[in-house]
Amino acid sequence: MAEFIDFFESTGLANITWQQGLMILVGLGFIFLAVARNMEPYELLPIGLGIVAVNMPLTGLTTLPTEATGVQEAGLFGITFHYGLAFWNILPPLMFLGLGASTDFGPMIANPKTLLLGAAAQIGIFAAFWGALATGLFEIPEAASIGIIGGADGPTSIFISAKLAPELLGIIAVIAYSYVATVAFIQPPVMKLLTTKKEREIEMKPLRDVSRTEKLIIPTFIMIVVILVVPRSAPLIAMFMIGNLLKESGVVPRLVQASTDVILYVSTIFLMLTIGAQLVAERVFDLETLAILGLGLVAFCGGTASGVIFAKIMNLFLKEKINPLIGSAGVSAVPMAARTSHHLGQEANPKNFLLYHAMGPNAAGVIGSAAVAGVFLALIQ
Repeated sequence: MAEFIDFFESTGLANITWQQGLMILVGLGFIFLAVARNMEPYELLPIGLGIVAVNMPLTGLTTLPTEATGVQEAGLFGITFHYGLAFWNILPPLMFLGLGASTDFGPMIANPKTLLLGAAAQIGIFAAFWGALATGLFEIPEAASIGIIGGADGPTSIFISAKLAPELLGIIAVIAYSYVATVAFIQPPVMKLLTTKKEREIEMKPLRDVSRTEKLIIPTFIMIVVILVVPRSAPLIAMFMIGNLLKESGVVPRLVQASTDVILYVSTIFLMLTIGAQLVAERVFDLETLAILGLGLVAFCGGTASGVIFAKIMNLFLKEKINPLIGSAGVSAVPMAARTSHHLGQEANPKNFLLYHAMGPNAAGVIGSAAVAGVFLALIQ
């Protein structure tokens, strides 16, 4: 009997806390949303699985490697966190390589004004940054990491958090991806509030065809300029543009396939599992988490609003009006934000086809959020 009691006390069943039990339910909720509701399954499913795995007690999965032991006594997710994020921080740039190889800069090149919409949508980042400082709960590096949620760019949020606020990495990443997954619910009320039905009905002419030469020259030019101005953005911007240029070159189809399939999905599964694994119970149940949740929503709504408002301001000076709905796509949630602009446009006017137009500010938003992250790193780290 004593042996049985000793064995039972060594099991997870005897050591699980109510907080861990609740986090396991949260992880199962993520899994349900991914499987049953098909909500961003490539992100939410592995995040949910990671949450479930690490909140079962006594597993040692998140034990970090130390100088003394190296990887010998480290846990699986401790190793992927240390080398994939905190130490090397290689997983987000690898994801950017795959994303770049999947991105078409044609709409942005055909309508360069959309670069301004992508830039305007980054205002939400700074609103959340100052809001985080105003709470008194966060230092400047933590506030910068929280602010990037406003760019609705999961890999960039992870990249900067791993460098500036690793203790908040799991919370920030999950909140960022949760808001990205719920773009279709968060953005429409803000977009409708700031536009009239007449504005939402505005039809935009089809964009001109963009030549292969333009698709090779413009991304190269943007990469050089952005990295020269913001050198700390290089890991993200360079990998994003390299992936895109591999695709547009048309001469390395196997490298493109490797980037969009193997590299993107391998990095995604390790990154998402590692992020979910950071959400252990003792890190979640505190005031800071609730504050980040609220600030992230403010940042995301602020980015949506600033993009729409700037589009309305541009229309004051343009002969050929743009539909202000595409301004909301300036956040980096590719392509969900662009699809949301398109759906609202068709709801107001069935003849509207805004998807291709909205992809311009959407791609510009990815560049903008990565550049802002580089600015934060240069000024803070």
